[in-house]
Amino acid sequence: MMTSDQVRDFYTQNAWLYHRLYIDVLRYGRGMNAFLRQSGTLEPNLKILDAGCGTGNVTRQVLDVARRGGITGLSLHGFDLTPAMLDRFRQWLHREKVEAVDLREANVLEPHHLPESWIGYDRILSSAMLEYLPKDRLAEALAHLRQRLAGDGTLTIFITRRNILMKALIEWWWKANIYTRDELREIFRQAGFDSVTFHRFPWPFWHLNLWGLVVEARNSRR
Repeated sequence: MMTSDQVRDFYTQNAWLYHRLYIDVLRYGRGMNAFLRQSGTLEPNLKILDAGCGTGNVTRQVLDVARRGGITGLSLHGFDLTPAMLDRFRQWLHREKVEAVDLREANVLEPHHLPESWIGYDRILSSAMLEYLPKDRLAEALAHLRQRLAGDGTLTIFITRRNILMKALIEWWWKANIYTRDELREIFRQAGFDSVTFHRFPWPFWHLNLWGLVVEARNSRR
């Protein structure tokens, strides 16, 4: 398992490869877009946090779904550990002339580095970030995110599932953890979530279900 500094260095060197392979070739961005549209996750006037935003895949899809659906009034924040990933995200925001997204460099295990106003989120979304935490600290990270949710807020994570293929592609190659549903149910329980639901990527992006699990947890107990 890599340390935070090693993760930062790894993604500094491989930011372009990650985006090219997973977002472009495997159509992860389009699959997430389809999930967000089908699930009805987005509504007007939501406060949304992209936790571990990387190059901005989650926020890009949120903005696209909102634009297509006429959803307005969104407040969008994002943070990531790796400056190189944030730089790519900021370049995209500049090219697209998007100004309503506030980005910060931060570690999910050190939430005190985020602004005090970054609380009360209606939705927190996190994609392919939590795999890089030590397994024994995942519940701690989820608890930190839970504390930033509004009373009726929802946390949705996209995380790599345990199977033979992902053991080779993610655990060995990308040096990240992989999880079963039962493991995640227990970890979310430890983090204080009462309601945990698993979802799937819709057609024609079913291939992404081989990669990952979509987990929705509601903030029903403070």
